[in-house]
Amino acid sequence: MAWLLDTNTCIYLLTGNQPDYQHNILARLDALPRNERPLISSVVLSELQYGVRKSRWRKANQALLDEFLLDFDVSDYGASAAVFYGELRTALEKRGQPIGPMDMMIAAHALALDATLVTHNTREFARVKGLRLEDWAG
Repeated sequence: MAWLLDTNTCIYLLTGNQPDYQHNILARLDALPRNERPLISSVVLSELQYGVRKSRWRKANQALLDEFLLDFDVSDYGASAAVFYGELRTALEKRGQPIGPMDMMIAAHALALDATLVTHNTREFARVKGLRLEDWAG
């Protein structure tokens, strides 16, 4: 099974600002076989890099992010994800249930990879038909 970590899941792991969430996510990660390590979308990495750039502690946070990324493979957003994005955006707009543009790209990437999206933002992502979701934080 393929897993794709959403931005909020990565932030809980990186910051420790929600210790219970961090503990729960780490427990799930530790229980996975090594060959089932989750991926991080290049879209999620973009959001994490944005967070580093706007931080007061840019150098320290970049070092923290660099260390964090050693444990995960980054999956590049590609042409198949772009096709899913076009279909997804059209369907959500027709239903009057759009989601944020970055979330839409992350959902499209998960669909293209046939991966389960690991997110604490299940309410928004639940609008995406066919997207498998798991909340490891709560």
